Amino acid sequence: MKGNDHLITAKAPGKLYIAGEYAVVETGYPSIIVALDQFVTVEISRSKSFGSIVSKQYREDSVYWRRQGDQMILDNRDNTFNYIISAIHLTEEYAQILGRSMDVYDLRVNSDLDSPNGKKYGLGSSAAVTVATVKALCEFYQIPLTKSKLFKLSAIAHLDVQGNGSLGDIAASVYGGWIAYQSFDRGWLMAARMNQPLSDLVDQPWPDLKITQLTPPANLQLIIGWTGSPASTSHLVDKVAIAKSREKETYERFLADSKKCLNTLIDGFKQGSLEAIQNGIQRNREILNHLANFSKVQIETPTLKKMCDIAVQHAAAAKSSGAGGGDCGIVVIDKARDISEMIDRWRENGITRLSLRVHPVIDLDKEI
Repeated sequence: MKGNDHLITAKAPGKLYIAGEYAVVETGYPSIIVALDQFVTVEISRSKSFGSIVSKQYREDSVYWRRQGDQMILDNRDNTFNYIISAIHLTEEYAQILGRSMDVYDLRVNSDLDSPNGKKYGLGSSAAVTVATVKALCEFYQIPLTKSKLFKLSAIAHLDVQGNGSLGDIAASVYGGWIAYQSFDRGWLMAARMNQPLSDLVDQPWPDLKITQLTPPANLQLIIGWTGSPASTSHLVDKVAIAKSREKETYERFLADSKKCLNTLIDGFKQGSLEAIQNGIQRNREILNHLANFSKVQIETPTLKKMCDIAVQHAAAAKSSGAGGGDCGIVVIDKARDISEMIDRWRENGITRLSLRVHPVIDLDKEI
């Protein structure tokens, strides 16, 4: 079956972690993530001879490398193009298993997940570009998709490049809205990929994977502050992994504390209690600061600390978002409160409020 002749457009939203960072990279540890109304858009059109991959934003992505002995080892985890290529390889492998014949096409990527001058906000652009590419190609090759299949294909493609991380940002880009997410067993996935065809892999349940939509209380307002300095998630996660092997007991205690905190936080959403959610956010900030102290990883930079402290002085709960080290912080506050003074004080301290809203739960039939 040949691909469509008309222009295909697919989009995937960015994300922000609300709570549960670092612990979520371990199998079965919960987190809360929200999808945002900024998108990566992928367009595909049939090509006559040569195919192309063109991106307005990612033309000049840096490539990092290190030494291993005398060898130069490339680190492609922060290069968005690699995620696009990985998503193409994987989706086409799946399409061929389903009997589709391959075609040549032009693929164009456009993102509004980074600032106009190209600085990264930390909204999960590599995950969103992976999801949008898989989504567009499945439509091009006329492959029916469920959210579960889209998540699994995108997760495998992303993991092939990044090699670490929880894949929670993929889940947020696929499902939309607020989600509680816990990671699947990545060791199982690596073994299963060697032994099972891709079609079986996407059709079966994955051990420990849990994705649940959450409904925030009506009086909850989410505010996002940006510090102006980008951070590399994969490198920060690497550093924590090194500390984990050095301080096993302290790390195990961090995991237990995080799980307890997140389960209480998720209950706060189920009960519709803003107070319980704010308490959970504050507790998670403490837990992450403790992790930062023993791992020597700067999660809450001085600017992020300032952002959070100012918010707390204005009756809000606040913490860093994602790996920290820069990027964004999140604030949860009662909608009825006046936030103008808080925003003014942020501005005085070099913190920008991002005008982002939560992207609603995604209905695949409407999206694709």
